[in-house]
Amino acid sequence: MPSLTWTCRGRRLQAGRIPLLMGILNVTPDSFSDGGQHNDAAAAIAHAQQLIADGADIIDVGGESTRPGAEDVNVDEELRRTIPVVETLAAETDVVISIDTTKAAVAEQAVQAGAHIINDISGLSMDSRMLDVCAGCDAGICIMHIQGTPRTMQQDPTYDDVVQEVTEHLSQCVQRCTTAGIAEERICVDPGIGFGKSAEHNLQLLRSVSGMQETLGRPVLIGHSRKRFLSRLLGRSVEERSAGTIGVSVGLAHQGVNVLRVHDVSAVRDALLAWSAVSSNG
Repeated sequence: MPSLTWTCRGRRLQAGRIPLLMGILNVTPDSFSDGGQHNDAAAAIAHAQQLIADGADIIDVGGESTRPGAEDVNVDEELRRTIPVVETLAAETDVVISIDTTKAAVAEQAVQAGAHIINDISGLSMDSRMLDVCAGCDAGICIMHIQGTPRTMQQDPTYDDVVQEVTEHLSQCVQRCTTAGIAEERICVDPGIGFGKSAEHNLQLLRSVSGMQETLGRPVLIGHSRKRFLSRLLGRSVEERSAGTIGVSVGLAHQGVNVLRVHDVSAVRDALLAWSAVSSNG
């Protein structure tokens, strides 16, 4: 499947045989996997530099945990956590920077500070200003599907046909964005693995990435790293989910996924390079 271009503030991002890798940078005390490890600007920047050295194409900076049951963070606190990190990365590196937020004020200030991408788990729906902020800048936009909110999403996720419903929802989000004046080439979609889905829902979506990408005509980003469905699949704790993450990454690369959002950039990149070298159509 040919790779699709994602335009982010004049940068044209396009995966080759290997998907683009988005390194996760949680500047939070309570994220499910690495909460508190990079909870100040200096630690966060050092980790970002390591992710870049490991091969990250994009650094995704988040200041609010979106794990199941997570509590809300106010705007001022999220700005305090994220904006200094974005400013420093923009000044000291050439990496593509993403801001992971549902808040228009955070997205707006992050773009002003140098971010290239607005990554909104709500599909631009939780803040009434977010669509206007996205339309008023030239940042790339990642719109994600979620059922419910981080606080409620895993209570009883229900679908008649999860692949069809998520694909239709994302198609409607893309149309809403283009109607607001956001060029389609600026949009990437994310089916929201773990966001209001059971383990079986997640697996159905992961098996359907190539079809989803073809139907929507936009790059697909998958954030599966260390997530709970891997524990249901493999019987592993969160500390033991790296191998499962890598295995899913290789399967997704085989489907032609454009972007993978991961914690362990070095290990995933090595696995993908080795897979590409020995696969029959490499």
